[in-house]
Amino acid sequence: MTSGGTTKTGETRRLEPNLTRSPSRTDTTQAASLPETLSYRIKRVLLGPPLVSEQLGGQRLGKPTALAVLSSDVMSSSAYATEQMLRTLLVVGGLAAFSLITPLTAAILGVLAVVTICYRDVVRSYPKAGGSYVVSRDNFGPNIAQIAGAALLISYTITVAVSVAAGADAIGSAAPVLKHAVVPMSIGFVVLLAFGNLRGIREAGRVFAVPTYFFIVNMAVLIVTGLVREITGSLGHVPRHSGAVTLGHAGGGLLLGISAFYMLRAFANGSSAMTGTEAISNAVSIFREPQAKNARTTLVLMSSILGAMFLGVSVLAALSHPVPYTLGVPTVLSEIGRLVYGSSAGGQVLFYALQAATALILILAANTSFTGFPFLVSFVAEDSFLPRKLTVRGHRLVFSNGILVLAAASIALLIATKAKVNALIPMYAIAVFTGFTMAGAGMAKHHWTHRDTHWRKSVAVNGFAAVVCLVVVIVFAVAEFTQGAWVVVVVMPILVYSLTRTNHQYRVEDVVLEEGVAVEACEAKILRRHVVVILIDRIDLAAARAIQYARTLMPDDLHAVHFNIDSQRAERLIERWQRVGLTRLPLDVIDCPDRRLGRAALELAAELADGETEVSILLPRRSYGRTWRRILHDQTADRIVDIVSQLSHVNATIIPFLVAPGIEERRPLTVPLRRQPSRTGSPATPEADRISFATVPGLTPISQLQWRTPARVAGRVKTLRVQPWGDVPTLECVLVDGSGEAITLVFLGRRSIPGIRNGTKMVAEAMVGKHQGKLAMINPFYELHSVSEPSGSH
Repeated sequence: MTSGGTTKTGETRRLEPNLTRSPSRTDTTQAASLPETLSYRIKRVLLGPPLVSEQLGGQRLGKPTALAVLSSDVMSSSAYATEQMLRTLLVVGGLAAFSLITPLTAAILGVLAVVTICYRDVVRSYPKAGGSYVVSRDNFGPNIAQIAGAALLISYTITVAVSVAAGADAIGSAAPVLKHAVVPMSIGFVVLLAFGNLRGIREAGRVFAVPTYFFIVNMAVLIVTGLVREITGSLGHVPRHSGAVTLGHAGGGLLLGISAFYMLRAFANGSSAMTGTEAISNAVSIFREPQAKNARTTLVLMSSILGAMFLGVSVLAALSHPVPYTLGVPTVLSEIGRLVYGSSAGGQVLFYALQAATALILILAANTSFTGFPFLVSFVAEDSFLPRKLTVRGHRLVFSNGILVLAAASIALLIATKAKVNALIPMYAIAVFTGFTMAGAGMAKHHWTHRDTHWRKSVAVNGFAAVVCLVVVIVFAVAEFTQGAWVVVVVMPILVYSLTRTNHQYRVEDVVLEEGVAVEACEAKILRRHVVVILIDRIDLAAARAIQYARTLMPDDLHAVHFNIDSQRAERLIERWQRVGLTRLPLDVIDCPDRRLGRAALELAAELADGETEVSILLPRRSYGRTWRRILHDQTADRIVDIVSQLSHVNATIIPFLVAPGIEERRPLTVPLRRQPSRTGSPATPEADRISFATVPGLTPISQLQWRTPARVAGRVKTLRVQPWGDVPTLECVLVDGSGEAITLVFLGRRSIPGIRNGTKMVAEAMVGKHQGKLAMINPFYELHSVSEPSGSH
């Protein structure tokens, strides 16, 4: 153990000579026994009990589960990428398109290999938080990085919409009766995915792992069975029916009559197979240690499996000649599956298993966005380009606000496009490949600047990746502009501008708040007088509570003020003021003929704030609990606070008073002075305080400590006190062990101790003494058992 001082008992005797009054105990069950709000109780039922920050490590995933959570988007794109190429090629080249589909797929897989190498480099160089946004920010600056940020925000949103819409199409292919319910099905899937992710990362991983591997197995069976049937000469071609797209006519030449424009367009559409490659680099922190190594391995596995499935489907399409349908149902994959498996009973089982697996993976592919998007927006918000509330982990240690924003945006997009995959795809790849371009360019600059081992090779590979992805962006922007890509071309600059304006506003506010902070807080003189004014509208319990609080401030001058906007009401107030015995508290009735209460309060504050007087204005506010009760009353107090706060040395404070029928039965107006502490970790004890140190001998529960008796205790650091630099160096922390009470550890001569922070589990041993009237250990011997991560880390 480490000693906090030279002796344990010597310091205790010096601090408390011959004190006969026993120090009081700190009861930690009081706060836990207060009633919870209805909204929190509902949240707890739906999402489960809250997870404490120290459980974040337990929410991290191994490679098999992480592969399922983060790659479902990439895997699922193999179900529709081939179809998107055929839709472009068949209408201009007819059956010749089937001769070009496999070479085009091979070219796209070449780009996939380059992008994979680039992102492996990203994960190696940025092992905690990568992705194109972080790479761009560190190498081009935060403003340029917003191009990548905007592209990723758009692509993650479209990923959710495309995935659930394609999944609904797969269901419609297996059950034609549902083909007209695509929109409500898609919205329902988004809601379910959001709910699953709000429950926590690990639980989402359990839910999504099985469908991902089920889809991979079904695709492997389909590809192997189809190739075997082709080798044996029993595969044949898919029969064409009404509703299929109209075929063009093949011509001569190298591309069989298909112009380079349409070849590039088909290449761009097929490149949608790579969407989601970014997700692993954005979410490295959800992997178990070693995080970077596990993430890089998972990235290679993901790309390899995708490449095999995408190439296999394209080869089967070239052999079986499926033609897409105008409505999107049945899908090309379902046509291939029906042909390969045939009409036998076993074949039908395999076909419906394929459709079920496809629907599940497409729907759950949106989970890649629900995992990556919250991390992305937390990075952007940390840089003050998005609202900072997006950096806060929620009830189950996930970024709940980011999940809710993504769900709302994707639902709006589904409604706007009527959940049509064809309408969504043109918006898709342009945003995705913009992110790829920024990542490649950023990594090229990173290696050019740092010049590590093999830096020339890294610059060449990442530079090539950036150029290739930029070409895809340009091709997509030109070829698909009129098909829907114009939306992204227009929206992305607007989004980048909005992000930079948000950052500008935050920076302006920070300058205002931080300017002269040391002078204001430490060196500015204390004004000579303190005047407290209570604004009174009527005499009731809310006003009485405000008066009670005002008296505790012990000001130089205390009086009440009523603004007279109704003479009869003012007279009744004066009469009742005298009748109830409040004559010792002066009441000023100020005429307000124009009924501008905010202006009247401002003028009053200006008169009182004469440069030598600190003015406190107290406003009783009646809180009415439920929303329907609030709309029956105005919010005058809030408006007055906003108005008078513009004056220096004028402090407006709202004194809330909850008005609700039966409130006295649910929460007492005052907290009991003493309550028997829990000795057994009862439900009243906060869950985070229940600590187990089964391997530490000789421990005494904090609730059983006796004054002036040596003891060894163990627990979790709940509270740290930061001392001003002008005071005697002292570190104080409050230790809890779930027994219902707490003890203060005092380290004299120390301002900080490495490892001691909120959430740290430790053992302390010393004489139980007294500090500021509470049980305490002065300069104890201590041992750290686990050091919590900073709560803001990802």
